[in-house]
Amino acid sequence: MRSHLLNDTTAEQYRRSVTEGVERVAAKLATTQRPFTGVTVDDLAPAIERIDLDRPLHDTTAVLDELEDVYLRDAIYFHHPRYLAHLNCPVVIPAVLGEAILSAVNSSLDTWDQSAGGTLIERKLVDWTAARIGLGESADGVFTSGGSQSNLQALLLAREEAKTGDLGTLRIFASEVSHFSVKKSAKLLGLGQDAVVTVPVDHEKQMQTVALAHELERCVKDGLVPMAVVATAGTTDFGSIDPLPEVAELCAQYGTWMHVDAAYGCGLLASPTRRALLDGIERADSVTVDYHKSFFQPVSSSALLVRDAATLRHATYHAEYLNPRRMVQERIPNQVDKSLQTTRRFDALKLWVTLRVMGADGIGQLFDEVCGLAREGWKLLAADPRYDVVVEPSLSTLVFRYVPAAVTDPAEIDRANLYARKALFASGEAIVAGTKVNGRHYLKFTLLNPETKASDIAAVLDLIAGHAEQYLGDSLDRAS
Repeated sequence: MRSHLLNDTTAEQYRRSVTEGVERVAAKLATTQRPFTGVTVDDLAPAIERIDLDRPLHDTTAVLDELEDVYLRDAIYFHHPRYLAHLNCPVVIPAVLGEAILSAVNSSLDTWDQSAGGTLIERKLVDWTAARIGLGESADGVFTSGGSQSNLQALLLAREEAKTGDLGTLRIFASEVSHFSVKKSAKLLGLGQDAVVTVPVDHEKQMQTVALAHELERCVKDGLVPMAVVATAGTTDFGSIDPLPEVAELCAQYGTWMHVDAAYGCGLLASPTRRALLDGIERADSVTVDYHKSFFQPVSSSALLVRDAATLRHATYHAEYLNPRRMVQERIPNQVDKSLQTTRRFDALKLWVTLRVMGADGIGQLFDEVCGLAREGWKLLAADPRYDVVVEPSLSTLVFRYVPAAVTDPAEIDRANLYARKALFASGEAIVAGTKVNGRHYLKFTLLNPETKASDIAAVLDLIAGHAEQYLGDSLDRAS
């Protein structure tokens, strides 16, 4: 079995095995005609259930053949131009190269003696991102597994900086369309169900700062502590960006931690034309970024950035076997001192290779393309009498609803939209997401593929309408 260990004696076997796997994936990418095959759980589960993990195949080619049947054939392919559902981006080749390197070397980014240059590369990328945000000379940060972990750590820091022993008095303010991880983080941090105060949004789905000011004032009047305001720069459902300068003013007035969840909107940091949409983010105390959303990186690649490096001490714990206090005195850089994780992948390498090959402008231009595509899609929807579109896009998300002329029952329209989404998914021709707006079912395009064209959007809208009309026709037949 030692022949399977990656080392100096097996380098050639490693080369052959990985090359064979890469060739399989490349062939799949080159021949994929749809984002999904339409396979069902009932279809696929028996094939996986039949596999006996205690009886290995002992052959890479046989394993890849099996993998074709249980994964590659039926995977969801985000690179396809008609994958329009969630915040999943197609990935750039330099990042995939970085992924291959980091997986083989397998550095762990917790301590210097497990990563060396990896530690310095991550720190350089943290400094680069903080500078793009404009956080100042005292800024710092750390890579994380994703936006949820970044938000959790940010709110942990805010909780500790609030400097109160009575956790029941702490309050977090976030818009009604903020990410669910804000409420989840509050629960994990022991703050109680009432800790998150929901602030209403306007017709553009942006936080109403007048309402925020009212809630902050009421909080203080009631003897409570406004621990943090979470402003969102790119909401999951609408791509809306909260008014960051106004939020910053209110946070300064009340001495409240300002966190910006820019997991989605962080691509604007590299945009040659749209960076101004993030004006005000430089005043944040902490910022979440997800490179695996709008920097076209493979999952996972995220980071938390903070204005004041000293606040990261709230995540620090010294263990004698890992990062004893003497290492701080010896100026040995250990990233575990900043992280909620201990063992941690060198995910920063993917972004490093991408920037060194493409440059920031190259990434920003791709993100600009999908934002421009969303504008085209919005015009199509606004001009199409079959659809109701919710808001004009700030980023690359469109939320809309099929509205038939002959049907007025909102519940029946809900069912038609749900049916259309499910039928489209089952066909495998395209994948769209769904959400609720004012209690009603809507559909959603999340456009993150520069290869998607307006003609793809138009074609998918026709497919949705066809499925919805089929449902309504069948419904009328059943009623009669």
